[in-house]
Amino acid sequence: MQRTAIFPGSFDPFTRGHEAIVKEALSIFDRVVIAIGYNPAKRGMLSVESRKRLIESVYQNNERVSVTTYSTLTGDEAERVGATTIIRSARNAADFDYERTMEHANRHVYPHLNTIIILPPAEVEFISSSLVRELHTFNRPCDELLPEGIRLADYLND
Repeated sequence: MQRTAIFPGSFDPFTRGHEAIVKEALSIFDRVVIAIGYNPAKRGMLSVESRKRLIESVYQNNERVSVTTYSTLTGDEAERVGATTIIRSARNAADFDYERTMEHANRHVYPHLNTIIILPPAEVEFISSSLVRELHTFNRPCDELLPEGIRLADYLND
């Protein structure tokens, strides 16, 4: 049986930190579905379509990774894609506390779904999408915080 995990997030934008979590998840699971959650009432820096295109370009040669979008509960999307585990990440104690609370809520509603929290490697633990957005807002270089070969400018005006 194929072990499938879902890695949900807004990924606005997808960073080297996210990429490190996917790499670790692939050492545990046969398949990882990166699920871009969005609220149609909110506008991010990148459109949902741009986020999806960016992530698909990172994993274009890896059939073990797929990308989807959703605007439902994460547990519902996990069930839809056949995942048995939700992948989350925590860069610090505040992230961990939040993720633990979310795990309890998900377990209450979806008792059959597991959640694992993957800690990012030290060299990328400072990277967050909000950091990238802030650097971009102030016209500072930020492409080095994105996966290799990704230029933020290529995804901004979709």
